Amino acid sequence: MTAPVGRPDIAALERACLTAVPAQRVAFDGSFVVRAFLGGTGRANAASSLSAEADTELSARIARIEDLYRAQRLPVRFRSTPLDPPGMAELLTERGYTTKDETIIFLAPIQGVARADVGVRVLSAPDEDWMAVTATAEHQVPARRAEKERAVSMMMVPAAWLVLYEDAKPMACISVVADGPQAGFFDLAVVPEARRRGLGSRITRAAAFWAAEQGANWLWAQVASANQASCAAQQSLGMREAYRYVYFVRPQDRVAALRFV
Repeated sequence: MTAPVGRPDIAALERACLTAVPAQRVAFDGSFVVRAFLGGTGRANAASSLSAEADTELSARIARIEDLYRAQRLPVRFRSTPLDPPGMAELLTERGYTTKDETIIFLAPIQGVARADVGVRVLSAPDEDWMAVTATAEHQVPARRAEKERAVSMMMVPAAWLVLYEDAKPMACISVVADGPQAGFFDLAVVPEARRRGLGSRITRAAAFWAAEQGANWLWAQVASANQASCAAQQSLGMREAYRYVYFVRPQDRVAALRFV
């Protein structure tokens, strides 16, 4: 199948991520967007650059961003992408930061993934079944759950929450956000007793089908590079690596930090 025109670049995918994972508080400092929520997912509680241009005020900017997170009583987190200004990694290392949780952004033409599934229910907001399946995944602490619940009313683009059923039992879930030509999916989970049966792929295809109906023609996802099973599952659907990111954190901040994905 020929790929659709307009393959999103890194900047477009980063903007799509900001849209798909809303944050309660947002500030800007130069090329950096600084986001804070409840301290759950790293994507809504980290600072990241939206331009790779040189920044002569980078050191002072980093210090100001640190002050913003201290004021919010949240760990200081920098999300490092190919859009970092030159020298950012070196400056953060000098200030005592270390890297954590390398993540791969996968991308594919959506038509090669999309497939309707009669066993999947599409919701306009997460219900008890969706939340129950999500709770079986790793790192689902209270702050993450609260962010998922509050984010529903914060969405400004089409979004859906899907549950796959077998014999009337919820077995898998996913959420998907359609932001114009690109759609991202999140929160993919399968209950432990039903794993390794292809249910994750089924519900991912159903999410892609819903997003294609909203007009999206590219599907993207963020997967921890250490999660080899999940990476293999994305590749089996035809998704390929677009780029990677990591978080820079400091040991003294890790008491309140979670695994950032």
